[in-house]
Amino acid sequence: MTMVNAYDSTQGTQLNVEDAALIARRNDALGPAYRLFYEQPLHLVRGEGVWLWDKDGKAYLDCYNNVASVGHCHPKVVNAITGQLGILNTHTRYLHDNVVNYAERLLATMPDALAHIMFACTGSEANDLALRIARSHTRRQGVIVTRLAYHGLTEAVSELSPSLGDFVDRGARVRLIPAPNALTVPPEEQGARLAADLAIAIAEMRQDGIEPAALIVDTLFSSDGLYPDPAGFLKPAVELIRAEGGIFIADEVQAGFARTGDQFWGFQRHDIIPDMVTMGKPMGNGFPVSGVAMRHDMVEEFGTKARYFNTFGGSPVAAAAGMAVLDVIEGEELQQNARSIGRVLKQGLQDIGTHRGGVADVRGAGMFLAMECVTDHDTNAPDARRAAHVVNHLRQNGVLISATGPGANILKIRPPLVMQQPDAERFLEAMDAAFATG
Repeated sequence: MTMVNAYDSTQGTQLNVEDAALIARRNDALGPAYRLFYEQPLHLVRGEGVWLWDKDGKAYLDCYNNVASVGHCHPKVVNAITGQLGILNTHTRYLHDNVVNYAERLLATMPDALAHIMFACTGSEANDLALRIARSHTRRQGVIVTRLAYHGLTEAVSELSPSLGDFVDRGARVRLIPAPNALTVPPEEQGARLAADLAIAIAEMRQDGIEPAALIVDTLFSSDGLYPDPAGFLKPAVELIRAEGGIFIADEVQAGFARTGDQFWGFQRHDIIPDMVTMGKPMGNGFPVSGVAMRHDMVEEFGTKARYFNTFGGSPVAAAAGMAVLDVIEGEELQQNARSIGRVLKQGLQDIGTHRGGVADVRGAGMFLAMECVTDHDTNAPDARRAAHVVNHLRQNGVLISATGPGANILKIRPPLVMQQPDAERFLEAMDAAFATG
């Protein structure tokens, strides 16, 4: 199944001469695989906090980017990166305090069982490394993911990313299961249903002579449409994959680093301890750093038989960026802010949905929310047209969000964690206006 983005077209739009020429040059230089957001693409030149500015000086409230999780160009992160870059930047085959200090501090946010961390540059690399270790540890090949998951772009993990499209031949060693669905499955049945679907996938895999090595999920199921609740529903599936000889990998690229508000990591909401945790984008607030945390036994044999080396992963500069992000999250109390402002956003979105209609569900955790647009409340048929209208109306009026899900009808709201009450109110006013006109 291919995910269609409601904001992903430039057909039939009016562009100024300069932007049209830049798009033509971009297409010639970068090729056809790249996409631009919005019906009228955005030409950005500057960012600060929750704000972005285009080349004409127009400001946009960013309610979409989790890469700059502690705000665009946060001065503490910028100063940490530039300061270390002016002193030394090497790799992990030399001793350096920064790398060890950062590893220890990051591991201290996790359960004690997750004893080691290995660094890379991107979430794709982190998931690729986790997959490699999982298959080595279990001596198995099979992996189960949700039907619209995204776990990265390398050749190995693109097999685990059905949201990229149907061009990947996953073969028999990767199986897709339905994601949780808040509209069709009662909350009290979510855990049992996910475990039952996992059991079916494992049985089908074994019919082809393949044993399950791992279940990997984004613990917010963000590409599938964002399904965070009820907290704890992941536990039966995790227990099942372990009972069947596999391991559980929590992909925390979206859910980690305090975004859910109530916990620092998404897996903690489900009262589980993963065998491995992968992380990426928010780690360096835009600086490319990622990691894999794991139990000692997961990597013991792998570490003695295979070398791991990443030229840029875990460099002193990457560690400085990561340490600064943790400083900001703690010093500015961003986990608490995600919880309190997230409540304001969720209540406001629920009020808009009730008042304007055409919304089947508002769901979320902390500063990651979804609003599902439907044409009919009896059938919950997806309303991609309205979702696209809202996304593009907001863009025209200085607010940025996105849309996702198999029906391209689920509005995705994911602001930097530094959003404050006035920003939230500005966003909700713009959302109400967009729904009123659509």
